[in-house]
Amino acid sequence: MGLAARSPIPPAASTRLAGATGSEDHDAVNHEPSPRPASSSRLPDLGPRGEGWVAIQLVLFGLLAIAGTAGPAWGDPWLAAGRLAGAILIGAGVVVAALGLVGLRENLTAVPRPVATGRLVESGIYGRVRHPIYTGIIAAAAGWGLLTASPPALLGAFVLLLFFDLKARREEAWLLAAYPAYAAYRRRVRKLIPFVY
Repeated sequence: MGLAARSPIPPAASTRLAGATGSEDHDAVNHEPSPRPASSSRLPDLGPRGEGWVAIQLVLFGLLAIAGTAGPAWGDPWLAAGRLAGAILIGAGVVVAALGLVGLRENLTAVPRPVATGRLVESGIYGRVRHPIYTGIIAAAAGWGLLTASPPALLGAFVLLLFFDLKARREEAWLLAAYPAYAAYRRRVRKLIPFVY
């Protein structure tokens, strides 16, 4: 009874659109956060700053570590090749994640919601991939699966990829609300795999 007229663009979306206009030609490396309301997302916050996402992540890390004990499921020559590839992936993952940690500087937080006094970082490893810490963890997890020759650990690495994709979506809704230039940055730089995805 009595339906109210609705705007075709929800208020949160129009706020994001208004904040994104004109930011395409902004070349600065760091941007101050915008005092705008939180962006909407279909994914749950899981706490005021996203603490639940971190709790799920820690559980997944534990399960992945345990899954590595299920190997080796295959023998040589695949075992030796897998262990070499796994060690390389773990090393590369650690380097990428460390560059992401160092690149964030004062913006570093354990939870997905950005710090109130933070700046948008687009330089360094963040010029290649938007979530290098997640990328590094996923690479190291895949390396763990290969190093231990464990199909359950390889499956766990894939589950981590799916989880971090979802977590990054929730995080990016907050980043869009905090930094007007994030929309243009998101169009330029891939999410988890440089030049691919």
